[in-house]
Amino acid sequence: MLQAALKAGTAGRRSVFEVFTRRLPNGRRYGVVAGTGRVLDAVENFRFEPDVLAFLREKNIVDGATLDWLAGYRFSGDIWGYPEGEVYFPGSPILRVEGSFAECVLLETVILSILNHDSAIAAAASRMASAAGDRPLIEMGARRTHELAAVAASRAAYIGGFSSTSDLAAGFRYDIPTVGTSAHAFTLLHDSERDAFRAQVDSLGGGTTLLVDTYDVTEAVRTAVEIAGPELGAVRIDSGDLLLVAHRVRQQLDELGATGTKITVTSDLDEYAIASLAAAPVDAYGVGTQLVTGSGHPTASMVYKLVARAESDDPAAPLVPVAKKSTGGKTSVGGRKWAARRLDAYGVAEAEVVGTGEVPPELAGRQLLVPLAEDGEVLVREPLDVVRDRHAAARAGLPLSATQLSRGEPVIPTEYAPGPSGS
Repeated sequence: MLQAALKAGTAGRRSVFEVFTRRLPNGRRYGVVAGTGRVLDAVENFRFEPDVLAFLREKNIVDGATLDWLAGYRFSGDIWGYPEGEVYFPGSPILRVEGSFAECVLLETVILSILNHDSAIAAAASRMASAAGDRPLIEMGARRTHELAAVAASRAAYIGGFSSTSDLAAGFRYDIPTVGTSAHAFTLLHDSERDAFRAQVDSLGGGTTLLVDTYDVTEAVRTAVEIAGPELGAVRIDSGDLLLVAHRVRQQLDELGATGTKITVTSDLDEYAIASLAAAPVDAYGVGTQLVTGSGHPTASMVYKLVARAESDDPAAPLVPVAKKSTGGKTSVGGRKWAARRLDAYGVAEAEVVGTGEVPPELAGRQLLVPLAEDGEVLVREPLDVVRDRHAAARAGLPLSATQLSRGEPVIPTEYAPGPSGS
């Protein structure tokens, strides 16, 4: 596309691309914007290095004129978008990228790969956090996904409401709190479970978390308290009927005087399993596979579409809306868009309003898109705690049914306000 546009003289036309999704995953009530910070880093550092250019030349992928253009590539346009951590709905213009056609079209894959992955993980994390209530969630999915995706998943999970990760690389890169427990291998290494517990407590202190389901849970809990004392930090249960076992372990800990010892449960948890344990005496959940795979929906199905372009190469040329028209539900709405969330009389969201042209005065203070980059310079660098708090506030501003795990339609509708395309 780039080579043909350069030859045709249309590559420099001012263009507007938007990221949106036509629908939420089946049964989901809202989506979560995650990965924006990673997108901005990626766009800022997007380059064609000499070895890449050599590959393109040797494989005869593009011509010499295109190679020369790529050698000097730097994104110099503007980016607007929903703040990271915000919620979104079908048709929400989650990200808007403006610049020449040439510089914007090259960013499609990198932008979508980040946003689709991170938003899917954050949405699953958000549902799990809602189901967990005030109980903390530990991200433990690094062994269930690609090694680089694991770090990004930890970041997205933290945004969605998880409180810590077992992935030290994520803690190092993003300053996410890190926690962990021993594995069954550590117990099996020793001649007895008692020896294993003694070794762990001697090294890490009585506040550590001991894994108690390698052999017999009842005997392991008794041994754990004998060795660590009633100040034992926590025990972890990784198998069996977690509801039943948690009740039995809590009763046993209390009888042994370890009333302050917490119970952490793991073992293929998802939001439904977490919700089913709401009445159990559980203090924390460790979640792996279902989290890093989006709890059945590993992508947010976002697309990157050209929605407006200039009539000519003249920088002052007005924008004209463009849109794909096809059957099968893959149409798009043309025009450079704004978005605002309308509230009801109680301050609860009641509609996502998307339009072009002038923003109605009653929605002017409720606009969702914010400037993220200008003339190629990133404007926003936010700590993850700020993003995490924003998501919690955004989710709290939705109708109560947003947190229901039963299948349903988006919790608020998307409405399109009529109006001419903005320039």
